[in-house]
Amino acid sequence: MKIRVLGCAGALAAGSPTTSFLLDDDVLIDAGTGVGSLTLEELARIDHILLSHSHLDHVLGVPLLADSVMRLRATAGRPPIRVHALPQTLQALREHLFNNLIWPDFTRLPTPQQPVLTLEPFAVGQALALGARRVEVLSASHTVPAVGFAAFAAEGGHCWVYTGDTGPDERLWQRLAQLPVAHLVIETAFRDEDAPLAQLSRHLCPSVLAAQPLQRLPGPAQLHITHIKPGEVQAVMAQLRQLGLKARALRPGDCWQLD
Repeated sequence: MKIRVLGCAGALAAGSPTTSFLLDDDVLIDAGTGVGSLTLEELARIDHILLSHSHLDHVLGVPLLADSVMRLRATAGRPPIRVHALPQTLQALREHLFNNLIWPDFTRLPTPQQPVLTLEPFAVGQALALGARRVEVLSASHTVPAVGFAAFAAEGGHCWVYTGDTGPDERLWQRLAQLPVAHLVIETAFRDEDAPLAQLSRHLCPSVLAAQPLQRLPGPAQLHITHIKPGEVQAVMAQLRQLGLKARALRPGDCWQLD
């Protein structure tokens, strides 16, 4: 199982695309502006999109991808791309994105009988079977209903965990303590100087991340920091180092290989 970082920034700037990860060549985990780094042929291979929540920096690529590949997939007789998310997230997409005002309703195009997208709900704790791979839906605590994901290449193997956007969440850490986490991708969206804003928006800052029960993880998981605002990567990482956390900041193009 290969996972590639397409985007990992907490806001938009040149060289800082927003959150998206490519699992092998057919699954997107979130669909921020990082999706734009894929070629048309790569976009056409996507069969599943897993969304952590409904905020624009994580879903913007869904409607644009649908528009790009609709004709290719229809000509090839490919089935719809399956968009997996919490029911509340899917409802937000229906009401505020695929509403024929902000964007056409690609859950009914090119025809209602054979659309390019289908919307499929999941629940926290559910395990999704995507071929030989398994992705478990994890708890998260954000300003809108949100989740994270744990991806397993094979039963009994190590997993890659992406927390999505979250503040402190006890249910998340309880579950992580039970998982063989090899890589933990966790957000730290703000510097400590902006801790009140981080708390209000249910994000993490360095001191709050350092206070999380990382010691509960059963093995020596590698810590990767995502969702930092453009221009603040050095400051956030310096504060994490001062707090004794060994972590690295994600960059587009980073990859993991799990057996």
